[in-house]
Amino acid sequence: MSSRNVRFIGGPLDGRMQDLRDSEAVAGRLLRHIHLHDGPKIETHYELHYSPEAGWVYHLCGREP
Repeated sequence: MSSRNVRFIGGPLDGRMQDLRDSEAVAGRLLRHIHLHDGPKIETHYELHYSPEAGWVYHLCGREP
């Protein structure tokens, strides 16, 4: 199974690069990130997008839990 990089845009993960496995590479996939360190729980949601120019990118979305 091959992997690619995915970039995060917005929120606490802005600018982070991460490996994206083939099985995870589905446009519209949602990812939930929960931050628990040194303070209140902060939950953010990202949606996976693909374009030939930018490749795979997770965009911060305002999705309610």
